[in-house]
Order: sequence, then C-alpha cells, then structure tokens
Amino acid sequence: MEIRKSERKKAKIKLALQGSSGSGKTYSSLLIAKGLLGGDFTKTAIIDTENRSADLYAHLGNYNVVAMDPPYSPERYIEAIEVCEKAGMEVIIIDSISHCWDYLLDVHSNMPGNSFTNWGKVTPRQNAFVNKILRSKAHIISTMRVKQDYVLNQKNGKMVPEKVGLKAIQRNDLDYEFTIVFDIDSAHNAKASKDRTGIFIDKPDFVINASTGKKIIQWCEQESGSAEKKAKLEIEACESIEGLRHIYSKYPEINDKIKPLIMERKHVLENIHSHLISNKQIIQQSKNKENGIDNSK
Repeated sequence: MEIRKSERKKAKIKLALQGSSGSGKTYSSLLIAKGLLGGDFTKTAIIDTENRSADLYAHLGNYNVVAMDPPYSPERYIEAIEVCEKAGMEVIIIDSISHCWDYLLDVHSNMPGNSFTNWGKVTPRQNAFVNKILRSKAHIISTMRVKQDYVLNQKNGKMVPEKVGLKAIQRNDLDYEFTIVFDIDSAHNAKASKDRTGIFIDKPDFVINASTGKKIIQWCEQESGSAEKKAKLEIEACESIEGLRHIYSKYPEINDKIKPLIMERKHVLENIHSHLISNKQIIQQSKNKENGIDNSK
C-alpha cells in the first residue's frame, strides 16, 4: 500500500444509455462506438439480449454480435464480456443490462427465508458483474430500459398521449458507477444526467451521433498525449538499459507508442557502451607499450 499523486491515465469510457423502448438506445450506442473508433466497427461487439435486435442496424457497418439467450445471470454476462475481450474488441455494447437485474429480482423473490438476508446472497453476484464492467480494458456502453408511462400533452389544441420514461430497470445506485449517463426520450433526444467528463453536463438536449463518440475519445486520450511527451523526455535523458526497462514498465497504457523510442535509445546506449570499451582497450594497449608489455601475448 502506498500513497501517490493523482493521475488520469488513458481512460476507457464506461457509459450508460437509459430510455424507454423505441427511444434509440441500440442505434445511439452504435453511433457512439463509431465515433470512439474512428468509424471502424471491426473492433466493436454487441452483447445482444434484446431478441436479435442488434442485427437491425447491420447497414451501419461490420460490427460483431454475441447473441445471448436466457438465463440472463450475472455470470453469463461476465462470460460474454470475456468472450469479447479475448477477441480483441475495443468497444463492447451490452444491450441491455436490465435483463440481469430482472433475473436477480426473480431469483430473490423465489428464495426461501428472510428477504433481507437473501439480498446478502444476491448482491455479490450483481457486484461481480458491475466490477467486470468497470475493470474491463475496453470501452463499455450499457443500455438500460426504463419503466414506461404515458402523459397527456396538449398539441395543436388537442390532448395527445406521449410515452415517457421513468426509473431505469436496474439497481438504484448503478448510475453512480458510470462515467457518463445519457437519458434518451421518445423523440431520440439525449441529455446527460451524469457526466464526469464535463463535456455534456448542463448542455441542451441533443441527438446522439458519431461526433458524440469523437468528443468522448478525445477526452479519454487527452492525458495519454501528456504522458507520451513526458515519457519521451525521460527516454531521451536515460543513460542505462535498465532505466529504459523501468520507463517501459512505468507507462503500460502507451507501450506501443514509446517502444520504438526506447529501442532507438537502447541502440544509442549500446553503441556508446561499445565505444567506451573500445577506447579503454586502446588506452590500455598504449599504456602497455609505454611499459614495454607485449600486447600480442
């Protein structure tokens, strides 16, 4: 255990979209993924629990789909995420995580004994799923359904029923775990109800598109650029091979970017070391001649 200065490494976004059925959660998730990866869908996967709805948007690009059938247990969600991670997916869309909560509520309601005590058995399973999302090295976008209701609004002198979203179908405090939470209404307008990036909070409603993902990835990579500059200066000033190894292990998030610089500096240090040895040998040979010692022996 140690204390250190605060530092934001290259972040992996953990984002949630919540809205009623038909609000455009899946479509919006794909557009965000498109922006996150610069339009390349080959490293995007959807864990589809919505009865194969992910395939409805195949025209957007060649993304990957993991079709998930019941039971929607936390353990099966974790397994699906691991499948995506092992396949090298950089963006994982979980559509949706509400089925997991429905599953756990059903498990709890069918458990005999004290209700409060039984939650002590169910909650760890939910926590394991949430921790898998938070610790993943991929960007993760989770969709959540909300309980639906209708309100009457006046339009053109008539009272027209409109579908609205209420509370997300998930554990009460789950939204606190995400970096960004977007609420999407039935007209596909999004508003950030939570935003640790500061990009979208207190901004007018907007329609999500690929540029939303571009803004998010720029925030994620902002500190990565600073770390790269710092590492470059350290590499240039390094005087030993062991020091280069230390720098490489110090910046795991940008290893691929600093490796060429490290190899180049290593080559320079090896040449310097070789020249020093050669010069020492020449000096020693010169001294030996002065002392009448035969260097050929």
